[in-house]
Amino acid sequence: MTGQDAAGAVAAGIEDMYDAFLAGDRRRFDAHLHPEVTTWETHLPGPLRDRADLDAYRSQRDAAGARPALASLTARDMRVDVWDDTAAARYVLVAVPAGGGAPEETRVTDVLRRSAEGWLIVHHHAELVRPGQG
Repeated sequence: MTGQDAAGAVAAGIEDMYDAFLAGDRRRFDAHLHPEVTTWETHLPGPLRDRADLDAYRSQRDAAGARPALASLTARDMRVDVWDDTAAARYVLVAVPAGGGAPEETRVTDVLRRSAEGWLIVHHHAELVRPGQG
């Protein structure tokens, strides 16, 4: 697989992950995550150190009825670099609320490792872009 093919596979996987989120398909979404994924996001409670931490957060959020309802979720301006079995994807994630409202933009960096299951995210870092930050 060439670097360009690998970069395309990484980008396609990220797009599929967000499509799975919109579809409410947690199993397909999680298929893109390494079991030891760290998740650092502006709106989450501290760094989540692995899938168990992430699952606990999502279960609590979903039980409270706080899962985001979105009309669309799009990775824009994606740049992917690949070095052997490691890749970094940087993009702006645009979330449009269901029923209208202003889109919310988040700057994202995902670090991925190639495994027997394909490209899996081992670190996800996301920072909400506040109005006027650009």
